[in-house]
Amino acid sequence: MMISALAFALMGSLVKLAGEMAIPLLQIIFVRAVISAALSLWDLRRVGVNPLGHRRGLLLARGLSGFLALMGVFYALMHLPLAQATVLQYLHPVFTALLAFIFLLERPSAATVLCVLLSLVGLGCMVSPYWVSTEPAGLSQVALLAGLGGALGSGVAYTLVRKLVATEHPSVIVLYFPLVCIPGTLLLGAEGFIWPTATGWLILAGIGCFTQLGQVALTKAMQWDSASRATSLSYVQILFAAVLGWCFFAETPAFTTLLGSGFILLGAGINFWLQPARQSPH
Repeated sequence: MMISALAFALMGSLVKLAGEMAIPLLQIIFVRAVISAALSLWDLRRVGVNPLGHRRGLLLARGLSGFLALMGVFYALMHLPLAQATVLQYLHPVFTALLAFIFLLERPSAATVLCVLLSLVGLGCMVSPYWVSTEPAGLSQVALLAGLGGALGSGVAYTLVRKLVATEHPSVIVLYFPLVCIPGTLLLGAEGFIWPTATGWLILAGIGCFTQLGQVALTKAMQWDSASRATSLSYVQILFAAVLGWCFFAETPAFTTLLGSGFILLGAGINFWLQPARQSPH
């Protein structure tokens, strides 16, 4: 999950650079999905695994829920202040823990619950300046519902991943996201695509590669541990993003960001080190 969080943070930094180069958002998603599909197919051919997998209905549901979640999150980011959209986006570990409890019968430990609560407190600290300066009266109810739907969709996708890892190769699970994403982005925004510069193509290639690394690492984490514990550690991505913003975009973290980071790190540490001992297989 740490590798996954770092990869997604690096991907986010490159997405920001691509946006500064006026590359359309749906085009960024499209190119990312094409690269992810190519890498997944290469890996599956290397290991001799059927790319369509075994439980194709659940795999398709995983790809569709991931794509809809991504669209919901981006819609909220476009129509809500940053703070509210970010809070909604990072509610997905809460939905994952709830869905895993209902459908996978995974009982989150006290450490996982505490990690989620501390992470939410930390996130609240980090975005509190935006809450203070934002007038909430005119917020779009549709955008709020889209943000919540995005978080719920992510929770559904992660829960499906946890169920699928028992029978499917990680690259098969990853592949189904671009299989849904590619036609979806073409249908919704192909007319706005542009031809990037050489630097733009390199940035788009980096986005695709870091996405693939993040997805595979996330799927491996789901394979080795419970869905609720694994996804609760995804809050560490915020810390990586803050460091990258400071190093490459001259974004000096405020005191509230440092305070929030402390809460998030504390929650991640508790979740990692204070889990109940797991029985060794015999």
